[in-house]
Amino acid sequence: MAEPERVLRVLVADDEHITAAAHADYVRRVAGFDVAAVAHSGGEVLSLLDAAADAGEPVDLVLLDMNLPDLHGLDVARRIRGRGNTVDIIAITAVRDLNVVRTAIATGVTQYLIKPFTFAAFRDKLENYRGFRLNLAGDGGAATQASIDNAFAALRTAGSLGLPKGLLEETLAAIAGRLRGADGALSATEVAEALDMSRVTARRYLEHLSAQGLAVKAPRHGTRGRPEYEYRWKG
Repeated sequence: MAEPERVLRVLVADDEHITAAAHADYVRRVAGFDVAAVAHSGGEVLSLLDAAADAGEPVDLVLLDMNLPDLHGLDVARRIRGRGNTVDIIAITAVRDLNVVRTAIATGVTQYLIKPFTFAAFRDKLENYRGFRLNLAGDGGAATQASIDNAFAALRTAGSLGLPKGLLEETLAAIAGRLRGADGALSATEVAEALDMSRVTARRYLEHLSAQGLAVKAPRHGTRGRPEYEYRWKG
């Protein structure tokens, strides 16, 4: 049985108050996510996680800055794991050092988002994360090989696949997000109307997603005249 479509609780951690507020606003703009708390230090992160767990409303995801005033983000991640907390973590930071990236992965960081970034890139990370969770949810806590493969595939950002000339990462992320969040298959016309773009443009991106195996293309039955195709997110 898949995990229910519930709102995921997010803790935003950044030492800059303006940046933290901006990231919290980004979270609220992504369907299916809400801000559980905002922290400006490593100590606050740990205290807020404990308080949420004690209240019976544990945090699902931490957006963790690496440069906090009292503790490095990696130390915060280690202490979170040391307390037996399996909350998911996305590192949000300007740090590009490969040793930090490797250590972050080793400490259980789910994804890594480098500043500065656009809302489209941010939204894509969160929506990929939701797909990751849904694919790993199963009866009795047992995962299948397919669910594991799909979960890790869901974490891939569509824009990282090597885009053909003329395609933009932000537009692809927006279309992929719209497709992922749809209740059913969508046509190029429906995507175009939802994202305020031309049908031709929407179709180019949808065809790319289909070619990459991220969407399934099928003819829409019941349409008159020229056949219309619809696209369903495969992840």
